[in-house]
Order: sequence, then structure tokens, then C-alpha cells
Amino acid sequence: MATIPTITLNNGVEMPQLGFGVFQVPDLAECAAAVTTALQAGYRLLDTATAYQNEEAVGRGIKASGVARDEIFVTSKLWVSDFTYERAQRGIDASLQRLGLDYLDLYLLHQPYGDTMGAWRALEEAHQAGKIRAIGVSNFYADQLKNLELTMTVKPVINQIEVNPWYQQPSEVAFNQSEDVRVEAWAPFAEGKQGIFTNTTLQQIAQAHGKTTGQVILRWLLQRGITVIPKSVHRERIRENQDVFDFTLTPAEMQTIAGLDQGKSQFFDHRDPVTIEQIFGASLKDLK
Repeated sequence: MATIPTITLNNGVEMPQLGFGVFQVPDLAECAAAVTTALQAGYRLLDTATAYQNEEAVGRGIKASGVARDEIFVTSKLWVSDFTYERAQRGIDASLQRLGLDYLDLYLLHQPYGDTMGAWRALEEAHQAGKIRAIGVSNFYADQLKNLELTMTVKPVINQIEVNPWYQQPSEVAFNQSEDVRVEAWAPFAEGKQGIFTNTTLQQIAQAHGKTTGQVILRWLLQRGITVIPKSVHRERIRENQDVFDFTLTPAEMQTIAGLDQGKSQFFDHRDPVTIEQIFGASLKDLK
């Protein structure tokens, strides 16, 4: 069983460098089984969200694993439909109830829309009350992060953003790191888009280290100082994804992978007004 190294967040809380994500695992039985498998394989960081609709399954998986609660770092996220002070208070309690936990290790604002300041104030109070050990954000651009920092009392510990070989976001990563805000990558494999697992460049680097392309991608992110949360429901892949601490990519290999950057999201532009309306508009209208 691999031991995953930890990092220290800007509030002193320790967090594993690599974790297990459950995005797009809506089947509760499958999700619970995958969480149990991951924990028993040595993962100690779990990442879910209200919007994933599987917090209850994550809680079941934790209980079934036999791993002590204080050994597990559990992250969830508040959806924009709860982005007011009062709704956020209820949303935090609802996440805890669904997970069956007394506290969360990390809780994030899932998107930078709606009344983020009101919601953040609720997160700050929950943090002060001991319900949440650390609070952070997801999908915030540099200006949005800075605005939150200047407006509120508690600084975010993490910004979870899309980072993968096709969309490397070097300036956003550098800004967060300069602010001592940890970057955590979602969609590290770009959900397999553009044949990422069979890319010739990545395959050649993988072969040089006796690893898979997926392991090379995870190692590349880790060496950039980025925490990563790959998802899988397959036992072999779950174990494979954590076997990335016994090799190091050379500076030349890191630079080669940097050359794969296409400079655009593989999913959607979080700043496009049409996209915001299509994806988040319905939720935001509930707040009016």
C-alpha cells in the first residue's frame, strides 16, 4: 500500500498531495464501492460535491472501508443554488448530513457566480465553529480570487481548477501559488479527450519510465506543485493512479509536456456569458 505525501495548506492543515475524485459516478452503490476500494488501497483524500449527487454514497464508502475518520481528508463543494448567506448555512449542514460526518476537512465554493461573498461568510462561520477545517474555492480566476481575498476575512486555502496537458493554465497556477493558495486540478486526464492516453509524446515519456501515460500526467501535475484528484471506478486503475511517487520527470520532459498546451478549456469557458446562462442560469434564478 502506497503512502501518499502530504502538503501543508496556508492555515496549517495538512492535506494529501493526491486524492480520489467521484465526479460523474452517480450510481450510489458503484460510488460507495469505489470509495471503499480507494481508501483500502491507501488514498486518504476524497473529493465530492453537492452537484455530484453522491455525497451519501461517499459517506457509505467511508464507513464500509474500516479506515478511521481522522485519517481521511474529505472535501465537498457548495453549489451556486445555495450561494446566499442563509442558504449556504443550510447547504453546509446538508452536506454533513448526507455524508454522515461531524465535520468536513475542506469545503469549497463550486463556482464564482451569485452571492459568493454571502456564501463565503457562511463558510467562514462554519470554519470558526469547527464544522469545516479549511475553506476554499473552485473555478475562480485570478481577479475573482483576489476580490474575495480583499473582501473577506479568511483566505482560501485552495482553488480547484481545470489543469491537464491540453489546458495547462500557467499564469493562473502561478498566481494562485504566489498567493499561497494551493492549486488542485480537476479533469487531469481531460476525460480522455483528443486521445490523451494514446498521445505519442506522452507515450514515449511513459515508456522511458516504465509507466503509463496516465501516471506521467499525474506526475507532471505533482511536480508543478498541484494537488490532483483522478477518478476511476476500476480497482486496477485506482491503484495505478497512486503509483506515481517512485519516479521523477526530467526538466526536459516537463518542458516537452508544456509544449502540448492548447491554451483553452476542454469543456467550457467559465467566463462566457452564454455558457454561464446555459449551465448556471437556472440555479442563479432560484436565488431571486
